[in-house]
Amino acid sequence: MDADTIELGIRATPGDRAQILPLENSEPPNSDTYNFSQRQEFSLSPVDGGRDAWLFLAAAFMVETLVWGFPFAYGVFQEHYSTHAPFAGSRNIAVIGTCAMGVMYLSAPLVFDLLQRFPKIQRPAIGAGLVTMCLGLGLSSLSETTTHLIITQGVFYAIGGSLVYSPTILFMNEWFIQKKGFAFGIMWAGTGLGGVIIPILLQFLLSKHGFRTTLRVWVIVLFICIAPLTYFLKPRLPLSQSSHTRRFDLSFLTSRAFLLLQTGNVIEGLGYFVPSIYLPTYALTLGASTALSALTVIIFNVASVFGCVFMGTIIDKYHVTTCILLSTIGSTIGVFVIWGLASSLPVLFAFCIVYGLFAGCFTSTYPGVMHTVQREKASVDPCMVFACLAAGRGIGNVACGPLSEALVRSRVWMGEAGGAYGSGYGSLVVFTGLTAMLGGLGFVDV
Repeated sequence: MDADTIELGIRATPGDRAQILPLENSEPPNSDTYNFSQRQEFSLSPVDGGRDAWLFLAAAFMVETLVWGFPFAYGVFQEHYSTHAPFAGSRNIAVIGTCAMGVMYLSAPLVFDLLQRFPKIQRPAIGAGLVTMCLGLGLSSLSETTTHLIITQGVFYAIGGSLVYSPTILFMNEWFIQKKGFAFGIMWAGTGLGGVIIPILLQFLLSKHGFRTTLRVWVIVLFICIAPLTYFLKPRLPLSQSSHTRRFDLSFLTSRAFLLLQTGNVIEGLGYFVPSIYLPTYALTLGASTALSALTVIIFNVASVFGCVFMGTIIDKYHVTTCILLSTIGSTIGVFVIWGLASSLPVLFAFCIVYGLFAGCFTSTYPGVMHTVQREKASVDPCMVFACLAAGRGIGNVACGPLSEALVRSRVWMGEAGGAYGSGYGSLVVFTGLTAMLGGLGFVDV
């Protein structure tokens, strides 16, 4: 057999050291072209720990902080756009923020499929996404209408963010196995941290320089912070050299477990984003200053940092339905009791803490969903399960914008009830509470 046609296999040793060896059925190569005693070797970095894994997780945490922290802090922009020219009085302002997050969520299955079909573009996609995000925000600084903002700060930013974020999720699935829930919890805590730091910066810039300068400054911050991280955002396993198109097993889409968990995921997503959008404007009705109104978003995001880390830790130890039930009970009580009766800033701040802890950690249950679905059918790609869960959350997120706009305009129970129920935001409280409660649907029978 000619040495050029010998098939090579990869065998893993107990120390996770891989050796490239001829397959058992192949003939030994010609000694002139290959010294069989000199085996070609390469070392894989340790999984679930080690310097490379922790550096990757730190980089992923920062990407999460910057890419998702910005749209999650949109409540600050919402308040500014609603009260300043040229957007004051415009409809669909809330759609800008929900569009940015929604498109990132909804595009996940397509982007994940593309990146896994063509593994060689995974790392270049991160750079392309960064440029697209910066371009979108740069163009949004020139906007004169809410339509322009929806296209640039919403759609363009989301496309770029998805290209940066999706490869990070794929690589995470290689770097962490037994500690997958913990790693994802740490990573997703970055959204909360971004929601703490970014609103403060944005609020300062918006009040001093307006939205145009603010967006341009953020473009510079985004590029300077993410560009160096691309060095650490790399796969643990060597890329496949196969040219064959990979076919994914999507049969899990019709399984009972996935359908129940996904239904709860979509419903929870319908109401989850409402408080982060409207808390600043509701705080203003309670007499809060602009700075204190922004503090509602900050407190919510601080609490979600701890919630994500805690949920990520327990999701590796307990069944996913137990973790979802915990999130559901805490967030439902928080909405109906604390926000519903909030007629002062201290009570509203208490709600921000409770809601951040229990609702903010809901996505940290995704590794548990991935494990549950994969346990039913081993051939399922867990990353595609995640992509479909993200898309489901995106459905709720996109629908949340117009639904919340319609609900807040209805002004039901205004002046007829106490607390937030009679403030004109009562319909939002009830809607958020019901969706939080129904988000635990997966607990019924999985």
